[in-house]
Amino acid sequence: METLSLALDLTGTFVFALSGALAGVKRQLDIFGVLVLSFAAANSGGITRDILIGAVPPAALVDLRYLGVSLFAGLVTFYSSSLILRLSIAILVFDAAGLAFFAVAGSSKALAFGMNPVMSVVLGMVTGIGGGMVRDVLLAEIPTVLRAELYAVAALAAAGVVVIGHLLQLPITPVVVVALALCFGLRVLAIRYNWQLPVAKFAERSSDAKAAEGEGHEK
Repeated sequence: METLSLALDLTGTFVFALSGALAGVKRQLDIFGVLVLSFAAANSGGITRDILIGAVPPAALVDLRYLGVSLFAGLVTFYSSSLILRLSIAILVFDAAGLAFFAVAGSSKALAFGMNPVMSVVLGMVTGIGGGMVRDVLLAEIPTVLRAELYAVAALAAAGVVVIGHLLQLPITPVVVVALALCFGLRVLAIRYNWQLPVAKFAERSSDAKAAEGEGHEK
């Protein structure tokens, strides 16, 4: 389980680093800004998970492979920006893939550290959405998880498959494949068909109603 968690972590780190770097390139950040965004998007969710389960210091801060993978992805993206910027859908695809890998890795590592099933699912979600939230906050945007189509729900679904497979003692490989495919598929389909949770509605009073209220106060 620990070996699987590490492999998924590093894969998710690379994919989310690409997502973060792509977002930075689109906002025309300098090379330092792109690399910072690449590292933050790739590792924030994993760092949060490790702190919560007591795996300190977090793996991303002591294992140079995480830093190396993040910087490599950032540099590749920065110097290939002329090509990448023409592929606008790439950011969404990389983000969906990173979400899937991190949701599975997060729940797997939580189980390996003895967390109960419910918290393992939650930590899988936190691992998946953490990097994207930090990326969006650094870019002064509303985090995708708060406004996009089935983002956290997709992560929860993948983490749930991993935990259920663990409880039923099913073979790890097919469980992981199903979880990854479910999360990625849900996210891509949600983007394609605009599937989303109910959105809060706030109806402001019309200008006529406000004017009438003002006249009433004057009288």
